[in-house]
Amino acid sequence: MKTVSKTSHFLSVCSANFKRLEKVIDLKTLNDVEILLNRDSSKAKFKIIQKSNHTLILDALYVSPNEILEFSFRLHFYIDAEMVEVISYQNEKPVPFFIKRPMSQSVDEKFQQNRLLTEWLEYIFENGMSPKKYFV
Repeated sequence: MKTVSKTSHFLSVCSANFKRLEKVIDLKTLNDVEILLNRDSSKAKFKIIQKSNHTLILDALYVSPNEILEFSFRLHFYIDAEMVEVISYQNEKPVPFFIKRPMSQSVDEKFQQNRLLTEWLEYIFENGMSPKKYFV
């Protein structure tokens, strides 16, 4: 039986997240985006931090009236490779492979962060009400 490597699965998650984010962020105009979620005043915000010809770095934020529920991602958007990778979640980066991992981070921390992004984007598509676009 042929098995799929962890790397292959990780790359497919990053590629699928690119397709999802491409629906939210217009690559032609490169605008910041704000989406109202449900009717409880919570929002998904996507703010472009840095851009070049082939990559974008952006902050993805969930803003809620209940501050304890808020979270943030920093994303690296590879335009040519059509992939999006989580750089950090809650401003905490995964520990590099050559450093002994602290007890606070699991071995597959990076994969978990990218999977959480997938689930959050799915939530946005199911519950998003109105995009508000702002020029950069």
